[in-house]
Amino acid sequence: MKVQNLLLGAALLSSTHLAWGVDKSLKGEVKLDGSSTVFPIAEAAAEEFQKEYPNVRVTVGLSGTGGGFKKFVTGDIDISNASRKIKDEEAKKASDGKIKYVELPIANDGIAVVVNKSNTFVKNLSLDQLKSLWEPGSKVKTWKDLDASWPAEPIKLYGPGSDSGTFDFFTEHVMGTARLSRNDYVASEDDNVIVTGVSKDKNALGYFGFAYYVENKGALRDIPLAGKDKVVVEPNPQTIELGTYALSRPLLLYVNLKSAEKPEVKAFVEFFLKKAGKLSKEVGYVPLKEAIYTETQKKFQAAVSGAKQSH
Repeated sequence: MKVQNLLLGAALLSSTHLAWGVDKSLKGEVKLDGSSTVFPIAEAAAEEFQKEYPNVRVTVGLSGTGGGFKKFVTGDIDISNASRKIKDEEAKKASDGKIKYVELPIANDGIAVVVNKSNTFVKNLSLDQLKSLWEPGSKVKTWKDLDASWPAEPIKLYGPGSDSGTFDFFTEHVMGTARLSRNDYVASEDDNVIVTGVSKDKNALGYFGFAYYVENKGALRDIPLAGKDKVVVEPNPQTIELGTYALSRPLLLYVNLKSAEKPEVKAFVEFFLKKAGKLSKEVGYVPLKEAIYTETQKKFQAAVSGAKQSH
């Protein structure tokens, strides 16, 4: 009886240790870097993972999507957090460096255009107005320049820096050409800098990921946007998931497949994908459908298996 109990106890311990397919005594390091938009989800995943696996160190950098890809294509990090798809030139650098990877969607997001809470006159904006405001050489200096009924107060602009995937996505969808933007604005890869700037200046306008608006809506006001169809739509979980909000977009992980062969990296990605829906909702983003997460997990497993077989 004692032997049976001991065997049962060992089996239970083993199943607990292998809850995610790997031993809980796992050691090592997992390195992520990239998008400030993805950062809140990645940081939350890292914190929860390290509770399960205290001997694995997970570091999450914050250098913007472009900055993350710079490190990813040279093999300096295991995972690149991205708020846009990898560019052709980045993919070529990865190929040249023999970096094979898999792209994994983790959530949906919308770029929120925000003003100070005390700004009550801007009810909505069109993409055309945003373009005239942010285009290179813009003649728009005051609110009155955008709409004759608005005050002749100077607009103070805040936005992501050029290494940000949010910058790339915003400029491509508003300007029609990625990275085309006026440069006389306060730029930062850290969205909290934008939050602080807009919340302290009654004539400020900025843009960043929707989760940062949700977290700071006591000090900011989000502006509904009229897209190409001229229909005004406010950003919220429903309009972002449906894609009816003009600046909706996917959030992604890019995983180095050689890194993914390491048990600690594989365990972290599997953990992240299983928790992504819950964590994305907790930090203010929009979860994907459960079926998409299931397919994404299968995609990751197949990519890792394929990479091993190609050795």
